[in-house]
Amino acid sequence: MSINFQELRELLSAIAQTDIAELTLKSDEFELMVRKGTNIAPTATTIVTPGVTEVVPPPVPSKSVVLSNSTPETSPAPAIDKKWVEITSPMVGTFYRAPAPDESPFVDTGDRISKGQTVCIIEAMKLMNEIEAEVSGQVMEILVQNGEPVEYGQTLMWVNPD
Repeated sequence: MSINFQELRELLSAIAQTDIAELTLKSDEFELMVRKGTNIAPTATTIVTPGVTEVVPPPVPSKSVVLSNSTPETSPAPAIDKKWVEITSPMVGTFYRAPAPDESPFVDTGDRISKGQTVCIIEAMKLMNEIEAEVSGQVMEILVQNGEPVEYGQTLMWVNPD
């Protein structure tokens, strides 16, 4: 049995978004056990199939990296106002600002939006999920770049509500 690691990553991402605490998949050739909410340090996994043994390294926690080409003369990012409302990612996935690569973004900084308006897409497990604004107002800052991975609950943009 061949293992598609991309499908395995997608399965783990989907499980992370649910209340499932433990999952075990077994066959004659392979066994996979997933547990959430434990404090066990990640270890390498050995996958044994007839004639092939593969060791998969433990996952490395992702780190956010911010790249900036700004010089001291440029103005800093706007300070977050306490009345601004955040639009957060409801899932783990990939952030897209536009419905297709050759189309214009749903919203830009400074745009006025209305409640229920689509502001971005999060792709998860090859499904495109439209994210809608929960408030009307003005988009003050977009924090994620197109095509970047996002986490559950991560702030995507700030809106100054009407």
